[in-house]
Amino acid sequence: MSFTPSRRAAAAMFGGLALSPLLPRHSMAERYLDVHGGGNFTPVNVAIVPFGGDGGAAIASVIVNNFKRSVFINPVDAGAAGAGVSPDAAPNMAAFQALNAQYAVVGRSARGGDGRMKTEFRLWDVGAGNQVAGQQYVTDPKNSRRVAHIISDAIFSKVTGEGGFFDTRIAFVDETGPRQTRRKRLTIMDLDGANVRYLTRGDDLVVTPRFSPNSQELTYMSFGAEDPRVFLLNIDTGQREVVGNFPGMTFSPRFSPDGQRIVMSLEDNGVANLYSMDVRSRATTRLTDSAAIDTSPCYSPDGARICFESDRGGTQQIYIMSAGGGAATRISFGQGRYSTPVWSPKGHYIAFTRQSSGGFAIGVIKPDGSGERILVESFHNEGPTWAPNGLFVMFFRNVNGGAQLYMRDIFGHGEFEVPTPNFGSDPSWSGLIG
Repeated sequence: MSFTPSRRAAAAMFGGLALSPLLPRHSMAERYLDVHGGGNFTPVNVAIVPFGGDGGAAIASVIVNNFKRSVFINPVDAGAAGAGVSPDAAPNMAAFQALNAQYAVVGRSARGGDGRMKTEFRLWDVGAGNQVAGQQYVTDPKNSRRVAHIISDAIFSKVTGEGGFFDTRIAFVDETGPRQTRRKRLTIMDLDGANVRYLTRGDDLVVTPRFSPNSQELTYMSFGAEDPRVFLLNIDTGQREVVGNFPGMTFSPRFSPDGQRIVMSLEDNGVANLYSMDVRSRATTRLTDSAAIDTSPCYSPDGARICFESDRGGTQQIYIMSAGGGAATRISFGQGRYSTPVWSPKGHYIAFTRQSSGGFAIGVIKPDGSGERILVESFHNEGPTWAPNGLFVMFFRNVNGGAQLYMRDIFGHGEFEVPTPNFGSDPSWSGLIG
């Protein structure tokens, strides 16, 4: 039950998080939820026993709140079934069966003599009576919320067989002030709205932040005294640099999956074409050469192809071409204009914004143009971004005089507001931090 070496390395950067497995006491029962069976599933009931120790209640609360927005897991109050239960012994499975719980989570968190917080949990398969997951974490108390997210991911993965998405961050544009003179600051926070950090002061207008694959850098556009420019920002150091010195306006930057290239749109004399740039050498390659507006490029997960929007056919539509350029194939043919395409992490869908009949919809379509589905449609929805497991899409919607972030699963089972301190737009969902 240990994490990969990369996750251990990342944990070390976040305050010396030490991990050790709590091995199952019995053989493991693999009973995953089928989350891809056409979206027809019943959420799994997981009983959360309040964690013991002086830090346990707060961690258990974060886990419960995570699962309330997970769609696939229904957190159940353990009630009397959790009385006296500790991680040191198997719980009374019959008591949890009476709650119709398929799994039970027990744990504790307390500060040790060295001042660090030790947190442990065990996940039990109620029907089989087996422990199926367990882990122990030792870290600085300030990282307790992150430990709760990591535990949530471990449980989500064991129950569904899919990757987690709680130990992630959101980059977005924080908006304050009157509509006509709104202050926009580049901001990051945890998925649940905690740990908000402002990365720019709001002196210049910023839009379209995009995470690098390692989630440690951001590209974004800034409108200052000069033409719009694409910037590269190191989240930890705050170091910022211009990505190239191009004669025209630059738009819609996005990293390649390996983090070695940035693809973007450059405007010149009323037309916009796509270019890729090597992050290290800053050498650029022109990918399209048309008299149209080609913009919003996004790499496929394997880096072999690019999807983008273009009006080369008369209206905004989604096209796909090789990452090295060449002929492009149109894949969108529905009513209205299609924009902001973004490939899912698994490559199975491309999310988009569609404008038609005065409304804005967020939808998904397969890369071959089949299987188009609208997830949400109202007055104004825009800017989809994917969870790292490809099961959720986040976007922003204009409501009550400003923009607000929302997330929705790709099967349409639930929609949830993503809490932000002020108005928020242009979200970008990071990969798992580790």
